[in-house]
Order: sequence, then C-alpha cells, then structure tokens
Amino acid sequence: MDNRLLGLFIVFAPLSLLSFGGGQAIIADVQYQTVVVYGYLTNQEFADLFAVSRAAPGPSTLIAALIGYQVAGFWGALVSCFAIYLPSSLLVYGISSWWQRHRVSPLKTAVERGLAPVAIGLIFAGAYAVIRAAHVGPLELATIALCCALFYFTKVGSYTIVLGVAGLFLAIHALT
Repeated sequence: MDNRLLGLFIVFAPLSLLSFGGGQAIIADVQYQTVVVYGYLTNQEFADLFAVSRAAPGPSTLIAALIGYQVAGFWGALVSCFAIYLPSSLLVYGISSWWQRHRVSPLKTAVERGLAPVAIGLIFAGAYAVIRAAHVGPLELATIALCCALFYFTKVGSYTIVLGVAGLFLAIHALT
C-alpha cells in the first residue's frame, strides 16, 4: 500500500470516531493533521478545499474525499471516504441497539448531556482553524460578525446576504 494512502487512512479513521456533531466538529483536526503533521497540503490549499466542500452539495465530510484526491488521486479519495465513513458507521450501528434497549438509562442521559457541549466546542474549533488557515483579516471578521447578526436578528434570507456581501466586496475591490 502506498504510504500516502496509509497516511490518509491514519488521518481520517480516528477522526471518524470523533465526528459526532457532524463533520464540522473535526475540521480543526483535519487541518492540523493534513497541513501540520503530514504536510499533505498548505494552509491555502486546505482553505480552498474547505471552501469547495462547503459550496458543494452533500455532507461536510466531503472534504475528506477532496483531500484524498489532492494527495493521491482516485485511490486517495476512495481510501479517505472509507476511512471517514466506515469506523463511525460501525460504531453507530453497534451502539444504536444498546441505545434502543436502554431508553431511560441514566448513563444515556448523561452521555447526551455531556456530548452536546463537546460537539459545539469542536465545531467552534473547526471554524477557528479555517479562519486561521485562510488568513482572515479584520474586514472578513467584520463581515462574519455582520452576517451572523443578520441571520440571528432578522429574517433576511441567506441568498440576499450572500449577494449583498458579494456586491460589497466587489465594490471594495473596485475602489482599491
């Protein structure tokens, strides 16, 4: 087996087991492993692949296939997909039968309450890793804050916000 394929499996299989809360929960670790530890990508390449994975329809773990393809072509994408989906799927399958049999277990309640803040923390860590990898400046941070405020406090649609931000950045670029 090619060392890159084994490396991709070693990166994504353990992260698969930590991806409760969705694929966003592991983005910080994916960035760290693929950029810092293995050197498969630069920060800019990671940020670009992250943007493509978020713009494309499908799960947020699509980034695994994109990274795999970037690193080792078709076989890299295939290995990365198996590594990101298979371990967590087997774990969920195994745990779900226990979960259904123990619907009122105090352990089940404790696990549910304990994992919620962990998942939220991992999602914020992923956002921070992407912001760092993309070298986001004050203008971009202000834009993120403004968009978050608009989503939270108004009923403005996402397409309107995206078009507004695109127009604003186009105007700023034209003036500079």
